[in-house]
Amino acid sequence: MITAPCPRQRRATVLLPAAIPPVSAITSTGSSLTALTRPKRISWRSANAREDDVLEILTGTGLAVAAGLNAYIPLLILGLAGRFVDVIELPAAWAWLTNDWVLIIIGALLVIEIIADKIPAVDSINDWLQTLIRPAAGGIVFGTGSATQTAAVSDPAAFFEGDQWVPVVVGIVIALVVHGGKMLARPAANTLTAGAAAPVLSTGEDIGAVVLSLLALLIPVLVIVALVGLVLAVVLAFRRAGRRRQSVEPVPSPH
Repeated sequence: MITAPCPRQRRATVLLPAAIPPVSAITSTGSSLTALTRPKRISWRSANAREDDVLEILTGTGLAVAAGLNAYIPLLILGLAGRFVDVIELPAAWAWLTNDWVLIIIGALLVIEIIADKIPAVDSINDWLQTLIRPAAGGIVFGTGSATQTAAVSDPAAFFEGDQWVPVVVGIVIALVVHGGKMLARPAANTLTAGAAAPVLSTGEDIGAVVLSLLALLIPVLVIVALVGLVLAVVLAFRRAGRRRQSVEPVPSPH
């Protein structure tokens, strides 16, 4: 979990007396008050704690989707935010993202990714190379943004003993699904537009990854709106490409 300025509220506990037992259960030597059972401990999570959990899930989801589009943008934004923004503090095990050399390497890889992803044919090769990188980045950013417990494990063997691995796996799955959709859509779009769609789609994906990453960190509630807008943009782009292809197809001449 990325810590915010306000601490999370803890579980509230209240002691309530149990139901009064029947008269037969009261011993003759003791008073009726001593026959009562011990108070029961009832606990529940506050509404604010549940809201925090929802915001954490939205943060992790937005970052994982962004990683599926471009692995390095959410990593770089997380690292820069943890390094230079006071209100954002990364969990201890992910603090390496704020290291100078790590930021430089991620920035260099991002430049290569941006260039390669905008060249027809090269973009498809790049997508295959990113098949492992994007899901891995999705697991890192989801684990960073959704649960402090994920980052608290220093022993790899202990990682799978509890639920610490769940956020990482969820992030991997989300990023892998987005990456798979991108891999399937890009060749079709290039075929429909003779390669002209590659730079346009790639630029849109980069912008979407930046917007999703920033919203996930600053205004997680708007992640849902951004995801809906992203899906609509993809659908409209394919419809427009299909109409353009139909308009340029030659009309067969009558014999």
